[in-house]
Amino acid sequence: MEEINGIPEPELMSISAFARRVGLAPSALRFYDDCRVLLPAHVDGSTGYRFYSPAQEARAALLRGLREAGLALADVVAVLDGPPERARDVLVRHRAAARERGRAADAALGAVLGSLPGSPAATEFTLGGAELASAARQVAPAAGRDPATPVLGCVLVEFEEDEVRFVATDRYRLSLRTLRPGSLTGPAGRVLIEADALVGLGAWAARAAEVTVVAGAAGTPLTVRHPGGSRELAVTAGEYPAYRDVLDAMTPPVHRVVVDRAALLAALDGCGDTPAVAVELGRDRLLVADTVLPALRAEAEPVRIGFDPAVLAPALEASVGPDVLLELPAPPRPILVRSADQGSFTTLVMPAALPAAHQP
Repeated sequence: MEEINGIPEPELMSISAFARRVGLAPSALRFYDDCRVLLPAHVDGSTGYRFYSPAQEARAALLRGLREAGLALADVVAVLDGPPERARDVLVRHRAAARERGRAADAALGAVLGSLPGSPAATEFTLGGAELASAARQVAPAAGRDPATPVLGCVLVEFEEDEVRFVATDRYRLSLRTLRPGSLTGPAGRVLIEADALVGLGAWAARAAEVTVVAGAAGTPLTVRHPGGSRELAVTAGEYPAYRDVLDAMTPPVHRVVVDRAALLAALDGCGDTPAVAVELGRDRLLVADTVLPALRAEAEPVRIGFDPAVLAPALEASVGPDVLLELPAPPRPILVRSADQGSFTTLVMPAALPAAHQP
């Protein structure tokens, strides 16, 4: 069997056949050849015809997918041929930009829909009373307490077609709880509610099977009602931190550990008023200062990170269930604290610098 460039001749495909195989037009393949992004396996010296091999299908499919996702050709090359770290940075950045464009487009379309004759003047949605109460209790501890930044003392409530999000942050931690509304009519939007007021509302709503929330024009109070009565909450004006950018920039976790939530809380309480405590992950154990806790972790490589107990403990207290999952990306990024029994609640906690004596 004759070979061309080390490839059996029968395996080579014409540009048309390869184009059909990988879902790219022949003109696109010629362009990518000219750009030296996807070179043919062989070019006939007398006719100039391009031929491709089956081994090139994976690269062509990835190239097509990246272009369909809107990546510039220079970024495509970085993903195809660059180191994994560079590829990840490119994709994370592009993904965040694509999400932001999608949110901007959705907001613009929602505004136009809301202006059409017959469109509802307010947004109305229903939630379980106990769900509203638990969401308020869980995220409120992450709200700021500095009078100089009153916006951070609020919980951001965002609502759109299929979910309602409760967000709070003091810039050292960020808590997010997502609920699915029973129904939602009206345009998407967001309001800022003072954290303590929202917790008080939750206590009032907790006994109701369902509550109805009505968000009107900007600046008008948020109305919540159930068969037992109704209440109004004042909304706060201001620009809330771009929490989505923080979430979009999160890299995949490198280390995971599951530990008993109450035991970890007790270990942190035993550290007193120290501003930073060393937490070390090992195989099936977690070392908090001098306290060893059983844990679930497959990796044997020890990992040490510092936390302010006053920041980490409230995140654990707000979690649900006996166990908590800690996910650590590459330091010094924030860690994710997840309720093992409730995936819709997540808290991000910033690590704290350890004294030099505790550095690994």
